[in-house]
Parts: sequence; structure tokens; C-alpha cells
Amino acid sequence: MHWFKVTKKRYHKKVDDYKMKRISFKNFSIRRLLMRGVNEIRQNAKHPRVKLILFATAFLWLKTLIAYYVDFSLGVQGVFQHIILWLNPIAFGLFFYSLSLLVSKEKHSRRVLLLLVVLQTLILYGNILFYREFSDFLTAKSLFSSQSFKMTGMTGSLGALMKWYDFIYWIDLPLIVWAAKKKFLGREQSHRFNKRYGLSLAALAVVIFGLNLQLAEISRPQLLLRTFDRNYLVKYLGLDFFSGWDVAKAVHANKVRAEADESEMEPIMDYIKKHQVQPNPETFGIAKGRNVVVLHLESIQQFLIDYKAKDENGKEVEATPFLNSLYHSNDCFSFSNVFHQVGQGKSSDAELMLENSIFGLSQGSAVSQFGSDNTFQAAPNILRNNGNYTSAVFHGNVGSFWNRNDSYKKWGVDYFFDSQYYALNKENSLEYGLKDKLFFRDSIPYLEQLPQPFYSKMITVSNHFPFPYEEKNASFPKMHTKDETVNGYFNTAHYADQALKEFFDYMKKAGLLENTVFVFYGDHYGISNSRNKALATALPNADAENWGDFNNAQIQRIPALFYIPGISKKGIKAGIQSTFGGQIDMLPTLLHLLGIKTDQYAMFGHDLLAKDHPNEVIFRNGTLVTPKYTVIESKIYDTKTGEELTDRLTEEEKAAITAKVEEAQKPLDFSSEILSNDLLRFYQPEGFKAIDQTTLNYSDNLSRLDKQIKALGKNYRSVLSQHGNKTTYGLYKTDAPELESTIKEAKAKAKKKGLPDYNTLAEKAK
Repeated sequence: MHWFKVTKKRYHKKVDDYKMKRISFKNFSIRRLLMRGVNEIRQNAKHPRVKLILFATAFLWLKTLIAYYVDFSLGVQGVFQHIILWLNPIAFGLFFYSLSLLVSKEKHSRRVLLLLVVLQTLILYGNILFYREFSDFLTAKSLFSSQSFKMTGMTGSLGALMKWYDFIYWIDLPLIVWAAKKKFLGREQSHRFNKRYGLSLAALAVVIFGLNLQLAEISRPQLLLRTFDRNYLVKYLGLDFFSGWDVAKAVHANKVRAEADESEMEPIMDYIKKHQVQPNPETFGIAKGRNVVVLHLESIQQFLIDYKAKDENGKEVEATPFLNSLYHSNDCFSFSNVFHQVGQGKSSDAELMLENSIFGLSQGSAVSQFGSDNTFQAAPNILRNNGNYTSAVFHGNVGSFWNRNDSYKKWGVDYFFDSQYYALNKENSLEYGLKDKLFFRDSIPYLEQLPQPFYSKMITVSNHFPFPYEEKNASFPKMHTKDETVNGYFNTAHYADQALKEFFDYMKKAGLLENTVFVFYGDHYGISNSRNKALATALPNADAENWGDFNNAQIQRIPALFYIPGISKKGIKAGIQSTFGGQIDMLPTLLHLLGIKTDQYAMFGHDLLAKDHPNEVIFRNGTLVTPKYTVIESKIYDTKTGEELTDRLTEEEKAAITAKVEEAQKPLDFSSEILSNDLLRFYQPEGFKAIDQTTLNYSDNLSRLDKQIKALGKNYRSVLSQHGNKTTYGLYKTDAPELESTIKEAKAKAKKKGLPDYNTLAEKAK
């Protein structure tokens, strides 16, 4: 009987335990687990192993912050961004170091911890050395690719990259070893240790990272979707996160690439060849052999052309008087119905289309995701193969932004002059780089040395959101809409136009005007759809109250100008063109003007001057605009009147329009396939040869340029050589109020880094 009672009691206890487990599982929550983890850490923070991990994490946090502020240029602005920066080193350090607590034996656990500390230090210090040389962070490709590592040239110059204070980054290693051996943090009693300490620390790390991510999203929305700059990822989420993200991205890309084959390129080329248009014989080759200068106009929209506002005296002032003069010039092919076609990639999408005539992605930036690894057949390589052009890009921002450092090498750009070649200070720069007037002026010492013919692109930044109003640079009547962003936009656009005028005045004085074709294009919208109603109150003939999707689509027009000085004297008629097209059409138009055929390249654009141009434009979101119809999702509008026609059309008419939209979207899908699967590696145009990327080091532009000049010998022809090898820098005139401080900064930077002092040379040349 006793046996029965005992057995019965044990049975009921097991049943009760089972029920409790079910209840616990049912009531399980991440929040409860994390709170429990925090409580356990608080209770066991005195445990020697836990204290050692917190000790190591504190050192990692400190030396990472030193690197952030001393060795990296992350562009931290405002108290909020500094808080995020101080928070982001903690989570991953704490998480990785907590792994050592999963090892039961104290001796082995400490060894694992030391190994993790060494690994973290190598990641940090490796990035520091790489950043000192290239102003960029280490990626999986640059670390594991022998060809890329050879390209960096770091193997023989590590000593030159080291600084006297670098011992700070390693000092925690002997201190942690000493603390562990000397039992500085206390002696451990084996029976008190529990592996759950490690899980608790890991849980706390997850909580901290979650908070970090939330703060990052507040400061920079869609950070993980767009990932347009490695600096931004490090600044907001930390160096460890960036390293892990980069490895994951590389693994995924390699997997996708491995599964692709050349058969996937065949239907794409069949489509391209089927839809090709012949160049206009009247304009084909009219700019043959000329230099090319592309003006990448940040956030400039078409409605600015010929826009006027009255000042306080009632006098009308043009927003963009210089652009207006070119737009109406007989030497300029100006397009009134060209639209931007960017997605989330914005400026990077615009550049991708300009240089490659391939669309970006529906989500994220194609250049950020695939620019480092994919095969491209871009304008710089095409022009090198067809005319021996030297290519260069000028941009007063960090080279890693939008992954330009890597993607430009893939595109075949010979020289990329980024912010390291300019003298930036708080007065002359904005969040996205050097102000336009100083940027154009300080690009001249490099531009004048380029062997001709050259293909160059100048990327402006002053007309960038949030369009800050500066009294010292304000010369346009202040607008009075209800949106300060809109009000500032007109003034910064006016400033950008003035900068262009100063640049062209120099080009004329330097003798470059008559031998150059100038390409102007707006990269994307400046005013977003959410602000367009406020903008409408400042636009003539706009109805702000009835503003809708149709108006949002139509206002996405951008300036697209091909200015070829002197062609009107040869009897060539230019002027304003009404063709409907997009940024995807810019490259074929330029190449045909230069006399280069495009029928063998994988391009989705068409010559805007071709007589049988499709006369339609597809947006990245699927909206289709033609001279007759504008199709936005399921609604169809009359492009001329804006009247909705959806319910007035017959079923046959709707079906025909739907079929047209589906056909127009094929290049979007094909572009995504090319990018995601790196399909251009399977297609080689006849006679096309890409540049050897291992020869491209953008941190060493000046010495590489000097070698090219010496190799050319008597065949070297440039602005500099045409002026008796005397700089033309002094010919550049600007009214920028920051000029004096910029010159002072430039002279100090040249002296410190042992670079040429172009300002002094210009003064002597006078």
C-alpha cells in the first residue's frame, strides 16, 4: 500500500511538472527571457568570468571609439549621432565575448576569450590600416581575394601606415592576460559557474543592438534597405556589424553567381537587338573626338528651367539663369520630356543608368550591392576602346559613399578625385561634401592635367536635401510656402546654377569650350511627393488643392542637355526636343553624338535623337509615361490634360495599354537579372576590353597620372600642356565667401601631406 501511495504521488508530481512546463512554454516571451537575462547578469556580475568579459568589452568599446574619432572620418553630426556612435561598439563585443562562457572549464574559457579579443583587435586594426591608405573599410573581397590584396599594395607598406599611438589598440591584450592570471577580478569557485551566464550576456547584447538599430532608423530611415555607404553602416551600427553584413552579402552573391549560366543572357540580348533603334544620321558623330564633361546635377528638376520669382523690389529673378541660357541655345540639344528613373538607389541609380544604360533595382542600391563584384561594360571602358579616352570623376565627398570607390573601378574609371583631394572645413562643406563653387574651382588642378580626349564627370552636392538656407550664399528671393525645405530648395538650386556659370567661364578662358561636349542631367527629384503640394503653391498654373498621383508623376521631369558649342555655325539644328525618354537613354545618345555605335552592347536605352525612338519612359516603380497616356498602377490618364481615362476606355483599349506597360517593364526585370546574376560576365562585345583593375588606386591618382603623362611623351595633350605647362588655376574666378578659408586650409593640407600646393603655383603663374 505504501508503494502504491509513493508511486501515485510521483505520478501526480510528474503530471504537475509537465503542466508547469506547458504553462511556461505557453507564457514564453522574448521580453521575459531578456529581462531574466538582465536580472541574472545583475545578480552574477561579481562572478570573475563575467567581470573579465565586461572588462574586455570596456576596452573594446574605448579603443573602437578612439578609432572612430581619430582614424575614421564618419561625418558624425549632432548629439544624437554621437550617442549612437558611443552605443554601437558594445553589442557585438559583448555578444562575441559571451561565447567564451559556453566553455565550462575556467582555463579553456579564458583562452577562448583571449582568442576572441585577438580576433576583434585584428578586425579593428586591419580596418584602421586599410582606412589610412584608402579612406574605406575592409571588405570580404579585399581581404580574401589575392588579386585585390595585391591591388591594395599594403603588403609592403604596413610600416608606413602605422602611427606612434597604435599601441593603444593592442594594450588591452596584455592587461586581460594579466587580470586573468593574477586573479585580479577574483577567484572562481567551480560550483558557482553556470553556462546560462553566457546566454544572459548574449541576451543583453541583443537588447542593446535592438536599441541601437531603433535609434539608427530614427536618424537614417531605411538604412539596411539602402546601405548606400559603408561609412554610414559603421557610424550607425558599428564596425562588427558592417564586417558581418559584408561577409553575408558576399556569400549570398557568390551563391547566386554560381547558379547562373550563359544561357540566361541569350533572351536578354535577343530582346535588346529586337528593340534597337538606328542613330539619326544627321547627328551621328557630330561631336566625334571631343572631350566629354558630364555635369551630375544634384536634385535639379525640370520645373526650375525658366522659373522666376519676384524679389522685394518687384524685380523678376531667374532660378537658373545659366542653365536657361544653355537650354535655349542653338548649340544645345535640350529635352523637355526626360524623366528620372531612379528607385531607392537615387544618385547611384542615376549614375548606373548614365554610365551603363542599365536600370537599378526595385529595392536598395544596385551599385552598393553589386558594384564591387559584378562585370560592367560602362562608358569609361567603351570610350577607352573607342577613342583612347582618359576618364575621371570629381566629387567633394568621401569615396565610399554609394560604393563609388569599388564600382568606378569596375566601370573602368581611370581617376577618382574624392574628398581626400580637396580641402574641406566646417565653413566650406555640407553634410554631403564640398560646396559647389569651391568644388568646381578646386577640381581645376586635376582636370587641367588630364590627357585629351578625356571623359570626366563632376558630381555636385550643394542642392541636396535638406537644402539649408545660408544668408551668405543666398541671392534668390526667399520663397514663402508652408514648407521650409521647399523654400530652401530654390535658393540652393540658384547657388548651384551660379557655380556652373563660374565653371563655364573658366572653361572658356582655358580654351576648352569649343572642343568639348557637355552633358547635363538631373539625378533625381529634389522635392519628394509628400512635399509636392507645398511646392505647387509656388508653381505657376499648378493646382495645389487637386494635386494627385498624376501630378507627382509629371513633375519627375529632369533637365537633360547635350551642349556642343559651335555646331550651329556648321548648320546643325539643335534646340528644344519634345521626345519622351529617361536617364536610361543618356548613354546611347552621347555615344552616337561621339560617333560610336551601340548595337553590340547590352543597353536598354535608346538614342533620344533617333527618328524611331520609342517615345516612352518607364519608371522604376512601373509607372509608364508616353505623349498620349500616363499609366499609374491601374489608372490611366491623358498625359496632356491630366484627365483620368480609365472608365472611358473600351476593354480592348485597356488591354492594349496594359500589354504596352508589361512590355515596357521587361527591361526592368532583365536589368535585375543582369545585376543579381552578374550576367555580363557571359557576354563580351566584339573588340571590348576592360581595364586591368589592379592598376587603379584612387589614393595614388597624382603619381599614376604623372606616370601616364611621362609615358605619352610628345603625344601628351592637355589644358596644362596647351598653356606652356603653366597652371590655369588662376583663371578661375569665384565669389564664394569661403574662398579665403579654403585656400588657407588647402595650403596647410598640402604642406602636411607633402602634396603640390596648387594655390601657390597659381599665384606665381599670375
